[in-house]
Amino acid sequence: MKPGKRKRIQSYLYTIKNSESPKVSVIIPVMNERRTIAAVIRHAYRVHPETEVIVVANGSTDGSAELAQKIGARVIRYDHPLGHDVGRSIGAREAKGEILLFTDGDIIIPTRDLVPLIKAVNNGVDVALNKYLGPTDKQHVHSVILAKHTLNIIVSNPDLKGASMTTIPHAISRRARDLIGSEQLAIPPKAQAIALYNGLNVQGVHYVEVGKTNPRRGRRKGNDPLEQLIVGDHLEAIDWFITKSGERGNRYDLSRNRESV
Repeated sequence: MKPGKRKRIQSYLYTIKNSESPKVSVIIPVMNERRTIAAVIRHAYRVHPETEVIVVANGSTDGSAELAQKIGARVIRYDHPLGHDVGRSIGAREAKGEILLFTDGDIIIPTRDLVPLIKAVNNGVDVALNKYLGPTDKQHVHSVILAKHTLNIIVSNPDLKGASMTTIPHAISRRARDLIGSEQLAIPPKAQAIALYNGLNVQGVHYVEVGKTNPRRGRRKGNDPLEQLIVGDHLEAIDWFITKSGERGNRYDLSRNRESV
């Protein structure tokens, strides 16, 4: 038997036992990821001795939910797709842990790249982000990358650059979940704006290369079907922030005397 095939079989046989009093809750939205979900669960489960893994099967039809349940994850099933990132909101609402870790079912991230996010939240960071920024050295930068940078500038945290709750993996404290609101996690840029507006400690803490490992499903001839959706989410986040802080985003008008214009 080839080593690669043996490793895949071992991934399917690996089982977990969710902690009854978890320190960490791992939330994994899944839609037809039977090929990768076993390995994703295996790596995520090892981030802490007291971990629960919650898989939100969002309209999955390929047996991903059944496999995740067989492995030992807690599975929340929906027969029909609920929308991009809605699974995060559902999983966060059901999570019991003090730290919530978010990843996706189609990208296998080694445990060693997840643990730094857990440690950061355990040490006082409210929102621990992946420092992956995407390709920014091109003449024509992807609109999603521009949107991430723009949002962080508008909410007066340019040091984050393009670090974003849109990007997995990331982790948040239970305090952050309760302040942001579980329902808002379905719109990651808005959740980030809420966190920053309310003074939560938001940091990029560890770099995980997720660009090359992203399956990029549904993209043809360079088109990304999620691009408009994600950019729209950022516009909604900016609108929320301006509504809360004023049209100048809490920035002073300095010495300009606009009444005389």
